[in-house]
Amino acid sequence: MPNPQLPITNDSILVLHGPNLNLLGAREPHIYGSTTLDDIDQALKEEGAKLNIEVRTLQSNHEGVLIDALHEARSWAKGVIINPGGFTHTSVALRDAVSGIGIPVIECHLSNTDAREEFRRHSYLAPVCKGVIKGFGWRSYLLALQAMSYLMTNAE
Repeated sequence: MPNPQLPITNDSILVLHGPNLNLLGAREPHIYGSTTLDDIDQALKEEGAKLNIEVRTLQSNHEGVLIDALHEARSWAKGVIINPGGFTHTSVALRDAVSGIGIPVIECHLSNTDAREEFRRHSYLAPVCKGVIKGFGWRSYLLALQAMSYLMTNAE
């Protein structure tokens, strides 16, 4: 049932999960937690329904697939949440795709990358994103979704 306090919309967003995020729940749970990617996607879709936002998700270990998804999102999405994984620190091509699509993008990370290894402290994407949310485990995604909802309803 839609939330009667929110306008009914057909707003859609894309949530992109980068390399190795398909291993969530099993990969380094002391860093990334025990929540699986399917659990995160389900929580996002449930929260999206409360916010009257359709949430579409995609995980890929391949940079080109993520870039193609960003390009396609321009035609249907109001925004993108992306956890670029290791591409955060290496991909100029992904940065250029984020910069070029013309819709708001929020970078999202499970861990606080600033508190980790030195190489994880630099993001090529952050300067071309509306914001970055990190360090809250799987809830970082929910916070990013709430921020995206705000951006969608309070366009500058």
